[in-house]
Amino acid sequence: MIISQKKPDEEILSYLEGAKKVVLVGCGECATVCKTGGEEELENMKAFLASHGIEVVGSIYPQSACNKLLMKKELKALKDVLPECDAVVSLSCGDGTQTIASLIDKCVYPANNTMFLGEVERQGIFTEACRLCSDCVLAYTGGICPITKCAKSLINGPCGGSVDGKCEVNHDNPCAWIEIYNKLNKLGQLDKLEKMYEPKGYKDTAYPRVINLREEKHDE
Repeated sequence: MIISQKKPDEEILSYLEGAKKVVLVGCGECATVCKTGGEEELENMKAFLASHGIEVVGSIYPQSACNKLLMKKELKALKDVLPECDAVVSLSCGDGTQTIASLIDKCVYPANNTMFLGEVERQGIFTEACRLCSDCVLAYTGGICPITKCAKSLINGPCGGSVDGKCEVNHDNPCAWIEIYNKLNKLGQLDKLEKMYEPKGYKDTAYPRVINLREEKHDE
């Protein structure tokens, strides 16, 4: 899940300086769970903007703001108000904001900061879980990601600075590699620690990346 946090009110207002009419777009998936883009947050944003003299002339609550085909369809509900609005405020993640911006010729401003890809520990508590590195090593580390959970993203074991099982960089966090060792030991796979893995390198990655499943099917 993409975890997001609401931007400070002052920053949102700075984006909208001079705007009189805006449109709001929420998101029914990640942002709703994070309480940054659900129906309640849309209503709160509407009231907040109104208190500062900005009228919300329309809003939509799509299931997924980052689904381009879906957003293209959802935005049709705003066809009468988009021409008269001064800006669009997106209460989704950065991906959803970019999706909206790619479909309309209006200024689209983010109401949230996109934080990380994470796990929902329980309601309102999220933990960063994946760095989206495109070279997954979970098969060798007991399903625990050292790139994310190790403060130094070490790929071949701990740094030697941990104390009482805690990370030397952040003493509130457990050492990822001690967790990996314990998990592999429990699974009877400690032999995986004997192999040396090539350091990760990202210089060959060209951004932005694209995965085209249609072309892959044609090649088969």
